[in-house]
Amino acid sequence: MSENHHSTIHKILILQTAFIGDVILTIPLIRVVSEQFPGAEIHFVTIPASKELVETLPYVDKLWIFDKRGENSGIIQLFKFSQHLRSEKYDLALVPHRSLRSAVLIFLAGITQRIGFDRSAGKFLFTDRVVYPKNLHEIERNISLTEPIGILPAKIPLPEINSTAEDLETVSNWLNSINLAKNRPFVCFAPGSIWPTKRWPEDHWRVLAKKFNDMGIPIILIGALQDQNLAPGIMKSLDNGIFNAMGIFSIRQSTELIRQASLLISNDSAPTHLGVAVETLVITIFGSTVPAFGFFPYGKKNKIIEITELDCRPCTDHGRVKCPLGHFKCMRDILPSQVFQTARDMIDAEFKS
Repeated sequence: MSENHHSTIHKILILQTAFIGDVILTIPLIRVVSEQFPGAEIHFVTIPASKELVETLPYVDKLWIFDKRGENSGIIQLFKFSQHLRSEKYDLALVPHRSLRSAVLIFLAGITQRIGFDRSAGKFLFTDRVVYPKNLHEIERNISLTEPIGILPAKIPLPEINSTAEDLETVSNWLNSINLAKNRPFVCFAPGSIWPTKRWPEDHWRVLAKKFNDMGIPIILIGALQDQNLAPGIMKSLDNGIFNAMGIFSIRQSTELIRQASLLISNDSAPTHLGVAVETLVITIFGSTVPAFGFFPYGKKNKIIEITELDCRPCTDHGRVKCPLGHFKCMRDILPSQVFQTARDMIDAEFKS
């Protein structure tokens, strides 16, 4: 790309209205674009649930909230929202989200250059289509959208999540209230997922918690309000040393808890990527989905645990309500002893280094 073309881009829109995890994995793209276009204004469109992840980023000049399931749902609201975007007169739009709705919104906004993936349902509405690279991590895939404008970053940045002083104080006060001082190691468990086939079974989490408990290492359960029903089954018969923080913290505050943890153990869901963002060691347990989809925990020190010798994996892109074959071996056959051994090895290696 010529320097001259660079100078014609003054206002950039990036849109990601998928799940929270997808938004976390779009943050490195925003950063790369901001570094390559230091004089440009960068706006970001996302869903209400992801607002707090982006609002504290120094390189997002304006945050747009598109409530696709609420006040912005329907054709008329989509058109109205697009007209607000149109009035901004963007020079460039980058659309990692592969939905038709996202492509239509950007098209109706009248943005001159619209870049998206060739696997998008609305690819015909883009001016530039980038081949969706299956063999890359989602962070690298999203950054590949900058190829048509000639950007090849030398270094791929990690996602970044910036807590406020208030977030830090809230988490610190809570840790003090359960007598977990800053220098006492603890492990975070993230047992939730929107999809049941991405959840490692409750009884496995409970056995794993007992193993940490026996070593005197406290466990903190993290997750959204809708994950709270998992807590009683995991905490059952454990007298102390396990604490439930599900649904009591915001995403930024939960991220701060993960930052202070020695290790995070998570399903293939958003907390995995929160752990990566704050550079805490991560173990991700994969069931119906596979790491090859590109959503594994980014970084060399992090570990993946999966049953590789099952012909039925993957059975889905996102997850299912239940195992289509009824046996759920992809998760059931991953034993707590295996996860615990991996965790010990990682913590030992980190301690020695």
